Amino acid sequence: MPQHITDTTQLQCDKGSTSASITVTSQSFMRIEDKLQATEEDKQPNTNIRPFGACSILRSSCTPSPVKWDNTSDFEIEGKKELLDSSTCQCSVGGKISVVKSAQNFVEE
Repeated sequence: MPQHITDTTQLQCDKGSTSASITVTSQSFMRIEDKLQATEEDKQPNTNIRPFGACSILRSSCTPSPVKWDNTSDFEIEGKKELLDSSTCQCSVGGKISVVKSAQNFVEE
């Protein structure tokens, strides 16, 4: 079952050399475990999505260029779809950004 992602969740670009955490700025009141919940509007380069080290396409340092989050939740926060651990975001340079590790602490039942 997909899980919602929150501030500081680790992201990875398949063309980058390192992971980076997401910074949520799209909304300020919906929280999970006291961390802001991410939405499809958390896609601004260097604000929400930090560089992923070296880009294998450009053969230089990464400058994220996110286009649009896909595989989002059907639920919305202030008209913005919630991001899930299965959400992905295409980079206009050619990479695909996905969730590596959620910032939430999941409990096995």
